Amino acid sequence: MFDYTAPADLLKDRVILITGAGDGIGRACALSCAAHGATVVLVGRTPSKLEAVYDEIEAAGHPQPALCPLNLETALEKDYEDLADQLFDTFGKLDGLVHNAAELGPRTLMDTVRADAWLKVMQVNVNAPFLLTKTMMPLLRAAPDASVVLLSSSVGRKGRAYWGPYAVSKFAVEGLMQTLADEQDGTSEIRVNTLNPGATRTKMRAKAYPNEPAENNPEPSAIMPAFLYLLGPDSRDTNGQALDAQ
Repeated sequence: MFDYTAPADLLKDRVILITGAGDGIGRACALSCAAHGATVVLVGRTPSKLEAVYDEIEAAGHPQPALCPLNLETALEKDYEDLADQLFDTFGKLDGLVHNAAELGPRTLMDTVRADAWLKVMQVNVNAPFLLTKTMMPLLRAAPDASVVLLSSSVGRKGRAYWGPYAVSKFAVEGLMQTLADEQDGTSEIRVNTLNPGATRTKMRAKAYPNEPAENNPEPSAIMPAFLYLLGPDSRDTNGQALDAQ
C-alpha cells in the first residue's frame, strides 16, 4: 500500500472536484478529502448518490460540499464551461481535479466490440477528462499549487487480451497525463499524474471479475493515502508520474 500519513488539516481551504463521486473510489475520495479539510465538488450522473455523500460529509461536520450532477456520457463542451463558470463564481479557484469516473465497457475480443460500445467508453474515459480539464485550467491556474489526478489501470500500462476499449482508453489517459504534465512543467504550478488504484472492492471490479472473492481486495478507503498525497502540497514536485495506490 502507498506509504503516506496525511496531517489532519492537509487539504484545509482547498477546493477539490471529483468525478464519479457518488460511489466506490470516488465516494471514498470525497469523504477522505472532506475529512482532511477540503471543500469537495461532487460530480456524478446519479443525484441521489451524490446527495447521500453530501449528507454524510455534512453530518460529520466537514466543510460544506458542492453538488454538481453531470452525465459525462452525454455532456457537451457548453456543460463543462457552465460548470467552470459556476465554480469560478463560487470559489474563484480549483486546487484539485480527480478524474475517477469510468466506463468499463465490454470485456471481449476486439473484433467483437460494437462501435457504439467503443465510443461510449472513449466518451466517458477519454473525451470527458480532456474537456473537463480544458475548461478547468483557468481555475487550476488560480490556485497556489493545483493537482490533476487521472485514474488509470494496469491494463492501460500494458495491454491485455479481452480488455478492449477500456484498456485502450486508459492508454489514452496515460498519454493525456504525459502531454499535460510536460506542458505545465516549468510554466505553471499545476502538476498532472496518473494513479492506478489496483484491485479494489468496487462494483466495477466485481463486474470485471465476477468470480473473484470481493473480500480479497481492500476497501476503497484503504487506498486513500495515495490520493491525499497527490492532492496535498507534499506532492508539489511530483509531475508526469504514473503511480500505483497499492
